[in-house]
Amino acid sequence: MSTILEIANANKSLTSMMKGVKASGLEETLNGIGPFTIFAPVNLAFSKLAPGVFDDLVKPANKEKLSGILSFHVIAAKKLKDNFSNGQKLMTINGRELSVTVKDDEVLINGAKLLACNMQGSNGVVHSMDAVNMPTEQIPVS
Repeated sequence: MSTILEIANANKSLTSMMKGVKASGLEETLNGIGPFTIFAPVNLAFSKLAPGVFDDLVKPANKEKLSGILSFHVIAAKKLKDNFSNGQKLMTINGRELSVTVKDDEVLINGAKLLACNMQGSNGVVHSMDAVNMPTEQIPVS
């Protein structure tokens, strides 16, 4: 069975996320035993950031900042769509908390809507979503 990174890498709508994972140095962690759940923003979500922000983040000088943002999209547990409940709190691998909202069969993670769900790999699961969640220190969005 493929790993979650192999699954995400094969998904054409997640190329920006994978570019960020490589630039941030998170590949080694996410290729680990896991289990992990990745909330992967689709390319369109990254394009909603202010012009030039993503290109700036993937530069080597910003590796730590990018890692902080992308690790805010990963939890150290395998959670399928049906495992989420309204009001649930999830701890990310960078120690920050995500809030879950479930309404009318839609799942929102910190307000970002899950799109394609339950892409399972040998070390976890990937869910794509429609926005980039930012840790407390905000980055401008257009």
